[in-house]
Amino acid sequence: MTKKMLSLLSMITVLLLPCLGHAAPKEFRLLTWKGYAPAELVEKFEKETGYKVQVTYSNNEEMIAKLRATRGGGFDLAQPSQDRISSVQESFGLYQPIDFGRIEAARFIPSMLDAVKKNTLVKGKSYAVPFCWGTDGLIVNRKFAPEAKSFADLLDAKYAGRASYRLKRPTIIAQAFGMGIDPFALYADEAAYQKMLDQVEGKLIAAKGVVKNYWTNGDALLESMRSGEVHIAQAWDNGGFKLHAENPDIDFVAPTTGALGWIDTFAIPAKADNADAAYKWINFMMRPENAAVFTNAEDTPTAAVGVGERLKPTFRADFERCYPQQVIDNIKWYPPVPAKLEAMEGKALDRVKAAQ
Repeated sequence: MTKKMLSLLSMITVLLLPCLGHAAPKEFRLLTWKGYAPAELVEKFEKETGYKVQVTYSNNEEMIAKLRATRGGGFDLAQPSQDRISSVQESFGLYQPIDFGRIEAARFIPSMLDAVKKNTLVKGKSYAVPFCWGTDGLIVNRKFAPEAKSFADLLDAKYAGRASYRLKRPTIIAQAFGMGIDPFALYADEAAYQKMLDQVEGKLIAAKGVVKNYWTNGDALLESMRSGEVHIAQAWDNGGFKLHAENPDIDFVAPTTGALGWIDTFAIPAKADNADAAYKWINFMMRPENAAVFTNAEDTPTAAVGVGERLKPTFRADFERCYPQQVIDNIKWYPPVPAKLEAMEGKALDRVKAAQ
């Protein structure tokens, strides 16, 4: 090798050394709900692991759409609800099985971990673990709607112009229960389910004059409750907790037919580039001290154990006030939804939206 070549190699080595010593952190791409990745915890995770976290906020429908568009790529971890996984996995193969050897199982509430394992089971493999849970019920301003206690009240003419709900599947499920029909018991019978949908659709169209708006943004809904513009809404419990802290007249109310219970999960997309970071994030978020940060910030119960002593007193009070044992026993937990039924629901909701 000539002296000229050796000199050139030495120069290249000198130029590359700074780059080799300061390699860019590997990216971890998280597809999740707003509030599920608090900035405090993202920063802590980045310092502990060296990963750079990229957070994309979404919801169940958008998560499915984004992952379908990439065939399970583009993200390292997603957080769909547990009832929206098995049918999607069977149809599109968007997720990879959970390697439970890489999960710190002792961090999870055992019954909730077992439930999600069962409800996301496809061909003998499970595709998610639980992160948090809560319920969908009513937020009521008792000053203006002192008697509201049922999902059916959202369609009552006495609340005309003061009621709000989303044009999403929870509204269909809620109204079915409000009519005395158990929609979950009809999942195996498409004809019976369509009959139920027709009934609910008819009621929602007939009551369009009652609804103030179909809310799509949770923050906007809370503001409309604060201002007195809306007196009764179908919404999540944590929104009711936040409003109650500001105004004791407003609170979350579990409907007489039962609040609708959901569990949001951790699921790893089929083409995740950084599954190692995904497992690290799961275990990190389920550590009691980190799970408590999330619950205290979002007023949303965690699936982690050992959190109780770390929770703020106001959340404990909210939970005890709104979730006495009889309410917990009456929660209607969402089972996995068949894909065909979800498509039927979407058509019904489109017709409600288009109706004059």
